[in-house]
Amino acid sequence: MGTLITILVVGLFIILVNSVRIINQYERGVVFRLGKVQGDIKQPGLRLIIPIIDQMRKVPLRTITLPIETQKIITKDNVSIDVSAVAYYQVADPIKSIVEIENVVSATYQIAQTTVRNVVGQSTMDNVLSETTELNEKVKSILDIATEKWGIYVSNVELKDIQLPESMQRAMAKQAEAEREKRAKIIAAEGEALSAAKLGEAADIISAHPIALQLRNLQVLSEIAVEKNSTIIFPSQFMDTVSSVKEFMAKETK
Repeated sequence: MGTLITILVVGLFIILVNSVRIINQYERGVVFRLGKVQGDIKQPGLRLIIPIIDQMRKVPLRTITLPIETQKIITKDNVSIDVSAVAYYQVADPIKSIVEIENVVSATYQIAQTTVRNVVGQSTMDNVLSETTELNEKVKSILDIATEKWGIYVSNVELKDIQLPESMQRAMAKQAEAEREKRAKIIAAEGEALSAAKLGEAADIISAHPIALQLRNLQVLSEIAVEKNSTIIFPSQFMDTVSSVKEFMAKETK
């Protein structure tokens, strides 16, 4: 009798152990009863199932980082480039992610890789380099539609690394250098134009006031004399000019 009770107790314990499941906060439980999915998804916490009859699959809901390996892609303008990317996705419908697809991670990776190749292949190289944000959004939109039936939500896609052929890099470097030289010449020409305009204005002022030219000559001589390493010879005509300047200043003072 004691042995029978012991067997019953052990059996009940085993049944109890097999019927208890713990679901973490980042997980949801999908129960199959005799092979058929039960409608209610098990929430986090301690949950009970019927041993042997029920089977529970736990599905993580955390965001998964999916690196997309580098692949060689030919752009619309026939340039071969190497592109790698990264996608972020999470399970939005646990039941679909189990029932609709056998391996959701592998399927998401394959379709993400194919979508990146198709989108980049339909763009020119300049667009790939300058409009990366638009390409990311386009890839994300396509993946959202393709993976919706699997219960997957793609939150973000980023083109991570774009490698150009060495010949193309050299050509782009020459183009950038030529562009910088063009801007430098344009800036220098604009400076010359402004300088010529200012010199013309100065010439008009000097022609209207001849004494201003003599004052400018004296200023230049004063700047030369600062170094004290030059000998300045004043011609008699220049001395007459100095006298004229003194008379002019005296008149202005009065």
